[in-house]
Amino acid sequence: MEKTSYRFVINAIGKGGETYYTHCQDKYALKKWIKEHENDLIMDELKITDKNRHPLLKFFPFDKLK
Repeated sequence: MEKTSYRFVINAIGKGGETYYTHCQDKYALKKWIKEHENDLIMDELKITDKNRHPLLKFFPFDKLK
């Protein structure tokens, strides 16, 4: 069995009230998933967590991934 690790965790709410919770391994897969689902998502409710980011950096405001 292969061990998989994911870098990005996506938590989003859809326009119809659906809840999306998924993982992506890299930035390219993340952008691809967002592009595929952007018509179904409320973009203001999109939360992306980078597991490789240092915990102290969460106190500094950064723009969301574009």
